[in-house]
Amino acid sequence: MSFLLYGANGYTGRLIAREARARGLSPTLAGRNTVEIETLARELGFEHRIVSLDDPAALERAINGHGAVLHAAGPFSHTAGPMVEACLRQGVHYLDITGEIGVFESMAARDETAKARNITLLPGVGFDVVPTDCLALHLKQRLPGATSLVLAFQAWGGISRGTALTTLDRLGQPGMVRKGGVLTPVPLGYRVRHVDFGNGPRMVVTIPWGDVATAWYSTGIPDVEVYLSVPPAALRSLRISRTIAPLLKLRPVKALLGWTIRNRAPGPSDAARAKGGTVVMGLVEDGEGGKAVARWKGPDGYTFTAHAALNAVTRVLEGGIPTGFQTPSRAFGAAFSLQVPGTSREDL
Repeated sequence: MSFLLYGANGYTGRLIAREARARGLSPTLAGRNTVEIETLARELGFEHRIVSLDDPAALERAINGHGAVLHAAGPFSHTAGPMVEACLRQGVHYLDITGEIGVFESMAARDETAKARNITLLPGVGFDVVPTDCLALHLKQRLPGATSLVLAFQAWGGISRGTALTTLDRLGQPGMVRKGGVLTPVPLGYRVRHVDFGNGPRMVVTIPWGDVATAWYSTGIPDVEVYLSVPPAALRSLRISRTIAPLLKLRPVKALLGWTIRNRAPGPSDAARAKGGTVVMGLVEDGEGGKAVARWKGPDGYTFTAHAALNAVTRVLEGGIPTGFQTPSRAFGAAFSLQVPGTSREDL
């Protein structure tokens, strides 16, 4: 069965659409920007639908007849809800490329409803959170008694407008870790440590990455922290932002920053992505001296997302994936992140 790619005219959506064409797949492209969607559909030879998430009836008509929706229009904290509701009503599998903790938790809360409708809810099938989620499960399998998980990643190659706008949407909000199985707000820049990604120790700082939510469902490990490699100047900015957090929540401030972001390039060039890359380090401990460490390497996050998202939606359409809320590793196994070209994993 075919699938509908919503947000196909966005930076990552276009990468997914073009990779689908290269694989001989035929998604229906969808979004609310008539000119951009029609132009892309004509270029790639795909069918298309022009539909807004604000029109539930039209959205249901658009997804009707498709086996799945691959949702690529963020920020997902605003866009996932309407699409999930439409998928539940129409009995269509739902996948997206979010990395937002709140979205994962909202999907988990719809688990029983999705099972009753015999559909799969599978958020986070891009760089957020496939490599980290699969590494977490791999480490849990190596140390079944693990009670704490630390994930840290390093990425280079640039970010897209969509990623920047999602980050903007979270400005003024706290960080997040999981303690004792409970999501726990913490200050931005809550903890700092040094991690060797293979090129010497680098400073990393806690961030509210999606695995703070998903790792609990994938592994049952109760204590989870996720870190990002940052230069010292970025850490200082994070800590300053604690003081000015109320200002960052103001609508005029966000509007100005949003205008600035929307007037920049859509995302990294092909050349920049080719030079980009990602490394993820994972550490689990059991509290009794046992630990396991592993490292995953891959291409830049956007290239990875295009491949992983299509791998995921193809697997779902083929059948045999559990219904209800799923994480990538629960649905496909710990080796799923290694099915993208240019990836590797090693135990340390």
